[in-house]
Amino acid sequence: MSSGKSVLILGCFDTKGEVFAYLRECILSHGERVIMMNTGVMGSTDRFHIDFESEIVALEGGANVADLRRSRDRGHAIEVMGAGAGKIIDQLIARGEIKAIVGMGGGGGTYIALEAMQHAPLGIPKICISTLAAKDLSRQVGNKNIVLVPSIVDVAGLNSIISPIISQAAAAVCAMAATTARESADKKGSIAISMFGNTTPCVDFCTALLTAKGYEVLSFHATGVGGIAMEALIREGCFDAVLDVTTTELADELCGGICSAGPTRLSAATEMGLPQVVVPGCLDMVNFAHPDTIPSKYKEREFYSWAPDVTLMRTNEEENMILGKRLVEHVNRSAAAAAVVIPLKGISQIDSVGNVFYRPAVNEVLFDSIRNEVGKKVSLIEMNAHINDEEFAGLLVDTLLGMLEL
Repeated sequence: MSSGKSVLILGCFDTKGEVFAYLRECILSHGERVIMMNTGVMGSTDRFHIDFESEIVALEGGANVADLRRSRDRGHAIEVMGAGAGKIIDQLIARGEIKAIVGMGGGGGTYIALEAMQHAPLGIPKICISTLAAKDLSRQVGNKNIVLVPSIVDVAGLNSIISPIISQAAAAVCAMAATTARESADKKGSIAISMFGNTTPCVDFCTALLTAKGYEVLSFHATGVGGIAMEALIREGCFDAVLDVTTTELADELCGGICSAGPTRLSAATEMGLPQVVVPGCLDMVNFAHPDTIPSKYKEREFYSWAPDVTLMRTNEEENMILGKRLVEHVNRSAAAAAVVIPLKGISQIDSVGNVFYRPAVNEVLFDSIRNEVGKKVSLIEMNAHINDEEFAGLLVDTLLGMLEL
């Protein structure tokens, strides 16, 4: 089965040599090659050949393994080894040497493996057998396609429970590595699009129009994680253009909501030089969870219960002035074609005539801020329509196609 590329196995061989030797044997039995990386700082093993010893990993992470041993600062050592393993993965990927990654460990080993796996792009399978797999590891997993496998028992030696788990994980990662994604032969390109429940009709219209033109459209739910994932995949070169209909994550970043995608949201398309069409979609709202989780400083604000565990706060004039500026600050730096398109009759489902967040005067502050801040190289387009009107979706698609099909 081996294609010339290898399955990278990483973990703390100093304390878990026996289980990693078995994992290695299982992967080799499927006809795959392996690369072994030791991230344990207290020693090594003689059970198998090691391609990257801990000394090399530590140096890549900016430290000397002997110093890490002497300091006995476990937290620092874990950070160093995670960073070093990630840099080695960067090098292996650049040389086209790995086809999959599998790690295994307890708390420290899991952190190192997941940190290192952040450096592997979409398309490279990643599996981590972990004692912590049943816990919330969303922060460590991030937006990567990592499969967590519960070890059930501690990763402390072979036994009748963990041995079949290791064998199954080995079979899984080998099968995943051997799978080739089917590409559409007639696809013109791939478009990233951001959406929310409040902008679903617009996104559905846009998707139908772009699909009919031969484009693949990939939707990202603007819940923070969705925006982060979209930005990461843009940087990995997965798309030809971006239709950013739902930029609500900017409002959550500003006001401390639960759907923030961080301060670099909207920066990836600009950095990668992709054509982009940007809309102030759902900037009328900030997302909080249950009502009792809302910060006390907002207690006098206007709220709407979207669901029992989702409470929306209406943005005000002061926030909209800032949000307009933030919306365009990254777009203004784009060397590629870029447009900001404003729907004058409302920017979300609940920001429409007769609905709960319909505040035209507040929206106008947002729109004026965009008008005042948008750069000369960015097209500013306004339409007397609601964001979910079919004609507005048509305008967005026509604008994007005009950039793509010059």
